[in-house]
Amino acid sequence: MTIKSLIRGKSVIMFLLILLIRISVFSHTACAQADKKFIRQGNREYEKSRYSESEILYRKALDKNKQSADAVFNAGDALYKQEKYEDAGKQFIENINLNEDRNKKSAGFYNLGNSFLKSNKLKESIDAYKNSLRLNPQNLEAKYNLAYAQDLLQQQQQQQQQNQDQQQQKQDKNNQDQNKEKEQDQDQSDNKEQQDQQQQPQQDDQAISKEDAERILNALENDEKNVQEKVKLAKAAKNRVRSAKNW
Repeated sequence: MTIKSLIRGKSVIMFLLILLIRISVFSHTACAQADKKFIRQGNREYEKSRYSESEILYRKALDKNKQSADAVFNAGDALYKQEKYEDAGKQFIENINLNEDRNKKSAGFYNLGNSFLKSNKLKESIDAYKNSLRLNPQNLEAKYNLAYAQDLLQQQQQQQQQNQDQQQQKQDKNNQDQNKEKEQDQDQSDNKEQQDQQQQPQQDDQAISKEDAERILNALENDEKNVQEKVKLAKAAKNRVRSAKNW
């Protein structure tokens, strides 16, 4: 193989390598241009408050370039406007992970805090706002929303404490009422027992022995016999008087 052949062979290889590099760059550029095209279209729909349509276009941009931090961020915005706060939060978290720029990362944390705030996740929103301010201390909106979320959390905690106190007071009152009822029942039981004990001697005093009862019965029987005999005598005397008169 001659030197010319070697040179010619190396030239072909270099040409092919350069061609592949150019194709790769062109393909990447074409994809980048395609995703930016969809992002621009999505932005136009977003400005018209057509948030669902803008979300679709941002997702098309992501189909072309999954690493497009701008498409991820804008998709989160579109979801937020549709009140899909949980889905929006996921997009902002992904945007934070993709971004290296401190200001853009700060904006991602700020929007994440807003999503948490709308979902009433106050502690999470406070953490997100703090992270936003660590990256960009000049973010005045993050400062305002942080103070607002902290105030809401304080009110929520105070309300929870108040509810707990009211519940405890109600429970204490119920316990007191139950104890009072038990005491009243016990007093009534003691009074009844005392009355029963007082009545028992009276009943014992009024009771008579068997012998006394028999004597009383015998006396009554004797009295009855005496009465009957007196009645008979009276009748006999009457008859005698009448007979004497008729005679």
